[in-house]
Amino acid sequence: MRKGEGGGLVYSTDSGRMCPGCRHAILQCVCKQAMARPAGDGVVRVSRETKGRGGKAVTLVRGLALAPDALAALGKQLRTQCGSGGTVKDGVVEVQGDHADRVVALLQQQGHTVKRAGG
Repeated sequence: MRKGEGGGLVYSTDSGRMCPGCRHAILQCVCKQAMARPAGDGVVRVSRETKGRGGKAVTLVRGLALAPDALAALGKQLRTQCGSGGTVKDGVVEVQGDHADRVVALLQQQGHTVKRAGG
């Protein structure tokens, strides 16, 4: 086995996900590599997905170039306006249910450039 090339511990039961750069837990990451996201094209894409969710629809919002705390606040606002649950994972806001039209309207009111993605 080769050592030292990007491999190693990915998850620990003690501290959860591990940063591949500095090998610390994500919350104690020194290099902040885990927080770096590729810059998008400035367009927010809203799609509906059911794959891998037992047939239940989820509205996904991708491409928001916001800080993690601002993204979490926007996710909470969208979930509240739609009256449903959801989460924010890896820079993607997930809202439970098929609320794509409502989410597009809310994001356009806030001044984002929004496109409907998918079917």
